[in-house]
Amino acid sequence: MKKTLLVAAAALTLSSTAAMAERSGEELYNTKCSVCHATGVAGAPKFGDAAAWAPRAEKGLDALLAISLTGINAMPPKGTCMDCSNEEMKSAIQYMLNAAK
Repeated sequence: MKKTLLVAAAALTLSSTAAMAERSGEELYNTKCSVCHATGVAGAPKFGDAAAWAPRAEKGLDALLAISLTGINAMPPKGTCMDCSNEEMKSAIQYMLNAAK
């Protein structure tokens, strides 16, 4: 009985750890950010558009993170990713910046 409980507890811990793993910037872009950034909905800078992203890139990653966390214009706080960590948000922003180079 104790062995079964230990195995069950270990499995639960492993599944919780896997669920908490950070998602990549590409994954977040594809599942969250692309809703607006793929087509430029409500003035969102389009993915891969160097001219649209250049003035934003000049602000730096930390400033863009701060803006994304609070929202700007039609973009709500955290965009459509209310369950994203700050590190995941940074990763998604960096992914979009890299695509616009």
